Amino acid sequence: MDLFSALQTSVSGLQAQSYAISNISGNIANSQTTGFKRVDTSFVDLMSETTPKREVAGSVLAQSQLTNTIAGNVVSSTIPTNMSISGTGFFTVVQKTGDANGQSTFSGTNAYTRRGDFAQDKDGYLVNGAGGYLTGTNVDPITGQTTSTGLVNVGNATLPAQATTTIKYAANLPATPDTSATTVPPNSILGPSITAYTATGAPVTVNMRWSKDASTDPSSSSWTLSYDAGTNGTANWQPVATKFSFDSTGKLTSPASGNVDLGNPKIGGYTFTGLALDISGGLTQYADTTGAVTTNTLSQNGNNSGTLTSVAVGADGKINGTFSNGAVVPIATVGIAQFANPDGLRADSKGNYLQTADSGPPLAGLNDSTITGASNEQSNTDIATEFSKMIVTQQAYSANTRVMSTAQTMMSDLLNVIR
Repeated sequence: MDLFSALQTSVSGLQAQSYAISNISGNIANSQTTGFKRVDTSFVDLMSETTPKREVAGSVLAQSQLTNTIAGNVVSSTIPTNMSISGTGFFTVVQKTGDANGQSTFSGTNAYTRRGDFAQDKDGYLVNGAGGYLTGTNVDPITGQTTSTGLVNVGNATLPAQATTTIKYAANLPATPDTSATTVPPNSILGPSITAYTATGAPVTVNMRWSKDASTDPSSSSWTLSYDAGTNGTANWQPVATKFSFDSTGKLTSPASGNVDLGNPKIGGYTFTGLALDISGGLTQYADTTGAVTTNTLSQNGNNSGTLTSVAVGADGKINGTFSNGAVVPIATVGIAQFANPDGLRADSKGNYLQTADSGPPLAGLNDSTITGASNEQSNTDIATEFSKMIVTQQAYSANTRVMSTAQTMMSDLLNVIR
């Protein structure tokens, strides 16, 4: 290496340290940017000579080193649709490109971000602070099935009334029932009592009672379930056709666990078409000193109509809606993408990343990661660390200027020798 090469090398050093200080300044500037991933600088040496016993260090090349896999601190938020990812993965977003005829238009290219400060816009779409619109799937709150894939919308969900078709019931019937306080039906004890709903969402109280059938067989016993079909306060107990039989150990032998068809009972003046009793949770007949039924599970699948009152994001990425009728059901699922090499993504402005050949294709799903609602991931920039890097970079920059001035002085001395 000669003096001219030394000058060129010191210039490359100045350029490399200038590049590093540029990255440092960007990191510090974005220390409060939600979901920002700092850009570190790596240096690559370039050899000017590599002959045996004469390997001379030459120029230096500065390159950006992404930190997409390093998470920032997570802080709580008062906005329920703000969310952060614990683990790997990125939110899938698209950018709004304009409005045409009163309709918003969006880019057809997905971008990926860790910026999860999503909030509803005027149309109910979830958009983060950088203008990225969250994509995923929208779910029918009644069936739980996906209705559309694309922009997530949580602003117009409604829950229509649904007639009760199944009553879920699990209980223990006492081996020796206490029927001393019974009037009708004879020798019966209280069974399930629950509010069911008609097709228009009107509430109907369903009252049932258990009657133990007379039997001379000590190895088994059977029960009759009756429901009150009366109106205007007048009881009218009707037996269910299916008998419930137990063996001597208290285990149900008939019917088999599952749904028991209750027919089309008319209760409170309304006919429940195809009403079923789901006993998959278990019916038993064990001794009980109270002589009463012990109910373990009692629920039904009907509801009155409801409007969306609030939303919450679950760890599985489902956005659950709470409705005015008390129902809590999924209404959407957050779109999450995984990459084999996250640091191979190409960063753009607004905290987004784009797929590249180095990153590999996106793979949908959380992949053991979880979502935390009402929270935000902060920048992974540490101010103290950046200041330390700044001092080192400044010293290296100054040292390169000294190399340049020294090489220039030596060159001047050489010219003076020639003169």
